[in-house]
Amino acid sequence: MTQVFKLLLQGCNRAFAALTFVCLSFSAFAQTYITGTVKDNQEALIGATVKVLKDNVFIRGGITDYEGNFRIAVDPGTYDIEAGYTGYQTQRITGVIVFADKLNTLPDFILGNAILSEVVISAYRVPLIERDMTSSGQTITSHDIKHGKSGRKSASRSAKKSAGKSAKPRPIAQPAPVAIKGSRSLAGKKAKAPKKEDHGVHDDYNAGQYQTIVENPFQDAKLNNISTFSIDVDAAAYANVRRHLNSRSLPPKDAVRLEEMINYFDYKYQTPAGEHPFEVNTEVAPCPWNPQNRLMLIGIQGTVMDVGQLPASNLVFLIDVSGSMQGEDRLELVKRSLEMLTDQLRPNDRVAMVVYAGAAGVVLESTSGTDKATIKAALGKLSAGGSTAGGAGIKLAYDIARKYFVHGGNNRVILCTDGDFNVGTSSDAELVKMIEEERKSGVYLTVLGYGMGNYQDGKMQQLADKGNGNHAYIDQLSEANKVLTKEFGGTLFAIAKDVKLQLHFNPDHVAGYRLIGYENRLLATEDFHDDAKDAGELGAGHRVTALYELIPTGQGLPPLTKADSALVTVIKPDPSVKVRTEDLMVLQMRYKKPTGNNPSRLLEYRLNAAAMDKNSPTENFKLASAIAEFGLLLRDSKFKASASYTQALARARETLGADASGYRAELVQLMEVAAQLSTTH
Repeated sequence: MTQVFKLLLQGCNRAFAALTFVCLSFSAFAQTYITGTVKDNQEALIGATVKVLKDNVFIRGGITDYEGNFRIAVDPGTYDIEAGYTGYQTQRITGVIVFADKLNTLPDFILGNAILSEVVISAYRVPLIERDMTSSGQTITSHDIKHGKSGRKSASRSAKKSAGKSAKPRPIAQPAPVAIKGSRSLAGKKAKAPKKEDHGVHDDYNAGQYQTIVENPFQDAKLNNISTFSIDVDAAAYANVRRHLNSRSLPPKDAVRLEEMINYFDYKYQTPAGEHPFEVNTEVAPCPWNPQNRLMLIGIQGTVMDVGQLPASNLVFLIDVSGSMQGEDRLELVKRSLEMLTDQLRPNDRVAMVVYAGAAGVVLESTSGTDKATIKAALGKLSAGGSTAGGAGIKLAYDIARKYFVHGGNNRVILCTDGDFNVGTSSDAELVKMIEEERKSGVYLTVLGYGMGNYQDGKMQQLADKGNGNHAYIDQLSEANKVLTKEFGGTLFAIAKDVKLQLHFNPDHVAGYRLIGYENRLLATEDFHDDAKDAGELGAGHRVTALYELIPTGQGLPPLTKADSALVTVIKPDPSVKVRTEDLMVLQMRYKKPTGNNPSRLLEYRLNAAAMDKNSPTENFKLASAIAEFGLLLRDSKFKASASYTQALARARETLGADASGYRAELVQLMEVAAQLSTTH
C-alpha cells in the first residue's frame, strides 16, 4: 500500500486512475459494491449517470469518473442498473444479483447515439434576455417570452447541438490541475501563468471580492469563559483555494476561511444513535504549531439518510446567464452540474427553472423529476449575454418556490452565479435584506459559485448565510460531482436549522482559548437563547468540525495587539450552567427542526479535564489539524507560531490510508505546491 500511495502522490493521469481503482478493488470486499464502466463505441464517458433501481424505483445513483468507471455501495439483492448520458440512448441491465461482501462487477455499458428528436422549449424561439435593460431589473413571464416580448436578440454564442449527434464531454479549462481522478499532475510541471479569458468583463484573475477576515484572538477564560457561534457546513473556500493553487498562485488571505477548508473533508465521527439528528464528538491533544498549548476538536455528525428516505423536493434552478457567465468554467459548467443533479431526481421531486441577465424569466415551469429529458433540454438551450439583474431573479425564483411549496418537504432555490449583480437590487445590504425576508417562507437557499477572476465570494457567502442555506464553489466537474451527487443529501436536505453552539470553559483548567475560524459565524452570548436569531443549517450526513486552541492554566496569555484588544470581551459566567471541578468545558447546543416554527431544543455535553493529558491523536485530529495549519500558513496568520508545511504535510500523509475519493491525496499535493510557492513570494 505504501508503494501505491507513492505512485498516487507522483501524479500521472492513467497511472493514478488505475492505481486508485486497484486500491478500491482490493479493499472493497469488506463491503458490497456494484462497479463497472460506461463507454461509447470508442472511449470512456466522463460524468455518465448510473442508477440502481428496484421494481422501477430509484434506490441510489452514481457518476463515472475520468476513466468512465463507477462504484456504488448497495445492499445485497436483485436490481436493474441503468446508465445514461446526454445525447446517448439509455442502457439498462436487468436482474443483476448483488452478493454480500463482494465487489460485483458488471459488463461494460456501451452507449449508442440517441435516436430521439431534440426536445424543443417554445420559450426559446425568441430571445430571452434583453441586453439593453440596464436601468433596472425587470421580470418577464413565460407568457411574455412565448409571445416575443423579451426584446432584442442577444449577441451571445448559441449553445445548440444537432439532434442525434454525440455529446462527448469536453474537459473544463483549468490551468495546471492537481492530480485527482485522472486529471493532470502538478508534479514536475513548469508553472504557467493563468490564461486570461476574453469575456470583456473581468480582466484580473484575482479581482474577486472577499469579506475581510479579522482573526479571533485569544480570550482570557477568567474574564470571559463563554464562546458562542453558529455552525457552518460550507466548503466553498477550499475549492477556491484549490483553484488558485492549481493556477500556481497563492490565494488572497481573505479567501482562506479555515472552517470551510476543514469542513471540506470526511471524518470518522460517531453516528447518531438517539432521538436527535446528530452526535457530538470531542478530542484534545497537543497543538502541533504551539506544543505548550492544546488543540480541542469538536465534531458533529449528522444523521445519514438513504435517498429513498429523503422528503420530496420542490427545487427552483436560478441561473445567471449574463455576459459575465460566458465560458467553459461558468455557464457551460453550470449546465453540466445541473444535469448531474437532474439525474439524481426522483419521481416525487419537481424542478422549475428561472434565468436572469438584464431581466428575469421563467424558462421551465415546475416539472416532474421523471421528465429528465425536458429539464436537460432546457439547460442545453441556455446561452449567456447581457447585464445582471440578480435581485429580480431571486425574487421570481422564491415566488415560484412558494407557488409549488411542499409541506414537510425540501423547498429550495439553487442559485448558480459568479455573484456579479449590477442591475436593480444589487448592493450587498439590499440583497441580504431580501433574502432574510424570503427565508421566512420556509424556502432554503443553496448558492453554487462559478467562474474565475471576478467571483463575488463575499456576496455569495452572505446570501447563503442569511438564506438558511449553504455555499459551494464549483471549480471543476469533479467538484460538481462531489457537491451534487456524492453529497446530494447533505447539500439539499436539511435535518436541523438554526444550530448554535455555546462553550463554557473552566478557568481552573483553561487560562485562554481561541476559536480557529468561524469569524463570520460568531454570535453574541445572549443570541444563543434567542430563537429569533438565525444560525446555520445541518444537512443529511453532513459533518461539522470546529477547533479551539487552548492555553492551559499556569501559562501566560500572549500579549494583545491594539486591534485584538478591541475584540477581547468581558462576560460574566452564566449561573444557569454548572461547570463542575472536573469539567474542562460544558458544551451547550441549540437546534430547531428543519420545517415549521418550532422552538429550539437545548442539549448539553461535558468534557472531562483529563482529556488535556491525551497525547495520542486520532486520524480525525491529524487531518483536521493538518488542514488548519495549512490554512494558517496560507493566511500568514499572526497565530501560526511554529507552523510549517513540513509538519502539516507529515500529518496529512498519515491519513492517506482512508482516501477512497482521492481528496486527501489532492490535499497533500496542494500543500506541496503552496510550500513551493511560499518560497518564491
